[in-house]
Amino acid sequence: LEDLASSFAGVSESYAIQAGREIRIIVKPEEMDDLGAIQLSRDIARKIEEGMEYPGQIKVTVIRETRAVDYAK
Repeated sequence: LEDLASSFAGVSESYAIQAGREIRIIVKPEEMDDLGAIQLSRDIARKIEEGMEYPGQIKVTVIRETRAVDYAK
């Protein structure tokens, strides 16, 4: 699952959790907007459906995060 998710453009990290029942994908926010993250989750879900055998369902979560840090002196 992790290798499949990492093959998509804009993905920085991917983690299969809960014994493969869920995959979390962290994308680079400077390379992908919010709509791109939604589309990526659909694309990865379709790729899993087409290429893998699994019981039940697999939850695909795409995380796009922006952090702002400043310091008061």
